[in-house]
Amino acid sequence: MPKRTRKKVAAAPARPIRSKRDYQGASGVVTRLSVQAKRTATEEQRLQALLTEMDKFDDAGDSVDPDLPEADDYSGPQRRWSDDTSGAE
Repeated sequence: MPKRTRKKVAAAPARPIRSKRDYQGASGVVTRLSVQAKRTATEEQRLQALLTEMDKFDDAGDSVDPDLPEADDYSGPQRRWSDDTSGAE
């Protein structure tokens, strides 16, 4: 049985960054790629795409109201849809 190889898909070099965790992961990849002496065209494209996505995330974070607490900062229990019902029907 022949061994399967993974195909790299270059259609989307970077996915959208939606959370701090995604941002930290992208930051690690950017750091790793930026210290390489020689990069291929694909790696350079990925680096530029990650930097663009990181800028979008930074810009989106700047437009958030600073008076509102972020969901990541709250460590208490999460509300459920059943919490809104009073049970007196």
